[in-house]
Amino acid sequence: MKVNGEEKKLEQNMTLEQFLEGQGYDPKRVAVELNGKILPKSDFAFRELSDADTLEIVHFVGGG
Repeated sequence: MKVNGEEKKLEQNMTLEQFLEGQGYDPKRVAVELNGKILPKSDFAFRELSDADTLEIVHFVGGG
């Protein structure tokens, strides 16, 4: 699987939400493009990932 331009190996089957949490992302604070399409947050818990997927993850950071 490719994540933000880097190759990553999935060690087990998991959902996008599980992957994000495992990588230290808060699923509520990211936007994800999966295989060229923006995925709604409501799909994160249900979308199973595969080694053939390409993810682009944008993390929102608050500031003032």
